[in-house]
Amino acid sequence: MEIIILGLPQSGKTTIFNAVTRGNAQVSAYNNKPNIGVAKVPDDRLVVLSDLFNPERTVQAEVTYTDLPVAPQGLGKTQGISGEYLNTLQRSDALVLVIRDFENPSVPSFGDSVDSEADLNTMFYELVFADLEIVGRRIDKLESNKKGLKSQQLDEANYELDFLSKLKKMLEDGAGLWDYQYTDRDMKLLSGFQLLTVKPLIVVINIGEENIGNESIIEDKLSENFSKSKIITTCISGKMEMDLSQMNEIEEKEFRESLALQSESGLNRMLRLSYGALDLISFMTVGEDEVRAWPITKGTSALKASGKIHSDLERGFIRAEVISYEDLKECRTLAVGRDRGLLRQEGKDYIVDDGEIMHVLFNV
Repeated sequence: MEIIILGLPQSGKTTIFNAVTRGNAQVSAYNNKPNIGVAKVPDDRLVVLSDLFNPERTVQAEVTYTDLPVAPQGLGKTQGISGEYLNTLQRSDALVLVIRDFENPSVPSFGDSVDSEADLNTMFYELVFADLEIVGRRIDKLESNKKGLKSQQLDEANYELDFLSKLKKMLEDGAGLWDYQYTDRDMKLLSGFQLLTVKPLIVVINIGEENIGNESIIEDKLSENFSKSKIITTCISGKMEMDLSQMNEIEEKEFRESLALQSESGLNRMLRLSYGALDLISFMTVGEDEVRAWPITKGTSALKASGKIHSDLERGFIRAEVISYEDLKECRTLAVGRDRGLLRQEGKDYIVDDGEIMHVLFNV
């Protein structure tokens, strides 16, 4: 899974990237190359399971973040979202918009002054305009190719035209496409376009230290015009969280307590929101060699989940032994879980739940 971080110049997007990935990308100068980092998803269940099984290694689920460069003049003053920049965004699974809401004389704001609402609107409408261009081109192509189509092909073209015309109207009205009620047929059509305002979106408001404690007020103010189900808004003090991310766990905890900061770090909050935006859950595998969390989309079958571990398991799948995290925590061993009838035998169509421990029986 890849999440792309984007924002206007001087928004602090690279600072946010460093905070969430514990990276050290340069933040003081323009860089025309993307920064790519992997963030490990914190999960207290892995700690408990590792205590039970004492494995050689513990492996957390991971999310890949890409800090995408933007021209120093900003998108609106160059060519907007197009070309390779657009192609990169289209390949992503979700987007993070970093919006500046901090004052710092040494970091000049992109506009005349710091205006988070204006910056958010600028970035939002860039996404909308990019989608409008894509949808408009497709409509023009369908209209020009309708002549000479056979009956079934004409019906399909007319359905797509009607569907895309509705999307175009929403985009022309300045709305994204998050709230449209898509049918399975619609989603199949959309898969070829990779529209930006269909993707899950996280708006990160990069606040200064002086606004720590006012997060809910700021979030409510900026999100009141964005009721879309796939838009999430959160405040993070990027500079502070980047500095904290470079500390060890004990130092970070002591510093947070000394300043009465939220116990949940900006890093953890960002990862939790990213997981939610992507509709992800984790299932676990356990053993003396390894305890590991595997990210899957909600609604994934045992067969498809086994393929995340290894393709041979999916190809030769026989059945899965499954136990809930809470049951294994109480039983402490798989053997006790089996004796109590809590380690269940499930077939290939079983839908895996969050936190379940799964052992796959297979034959290749």
